[in-house]
Amino acid sequence: MTRRTIILFVLTVGLLTLESAAAQTRQSVYTNLDDKHCRTLKSDVSEAGEYLGRCTGTAGYTLLVAEGDLRQNITVVTPQKVKHSLELWSTVSSAFSSLGPQAEWRVVKQKNKTTPVALIVRYNASEDSEHPEKTTSYLVVTKITSKEVCVTDRIRPGPNANEEARRLADEAATKPCLTEKH
Repeated sequence: MTRRTIILFVLTVGLLTLESAAAQTRQSVYTNLDDKHCRTLKSDVSEAGEYLGRCTGTAGYTLLVAEGDLRQNITVVTPQKVKHSLELWSTVSSAFSSLGPQAEWRVVKQKNKTTPVALIVRYNASEDSEHPEKTTSYLVVTKITSKEVCVTDRIRPGPNANEEARRLADEAATKPCLTEKH
């Protein structure tokens, strides 16, 4: 073998090892979104039913859960207090909606540091106006990078939806943001 072939072989094996190690370090951390575990910042029991709650996230992140006109949304707040609204009513569904009880954070753990790279939440939308009790339960994937926090994917119900959401979350960093529901 030539010296060049050996160098290419070593580099290829090294890159594959690094990719494998990076993939293995991704883990899930779960936090609560229900009002029993979140601090109520604003609550109006009138017909409009406005609510704003602050929910603990991970690694210094928090989630603001807002409800108005029977629709819910999440704003991701970074440790630096920068707010990123996910605009779920336009990126997922404009129908009446509610969030699932948990947020799944996809994180990378290196030494003693946890870095969130994505967020997965369940978003239940009443899209059938004749049968509002029937909901479509989407899994919503949000990328978290140093430059942006935004929805990249919405997964319709189906077999292996949770695994698909995790796979998409782990690939989300390079994906474009959804700007309106597709």
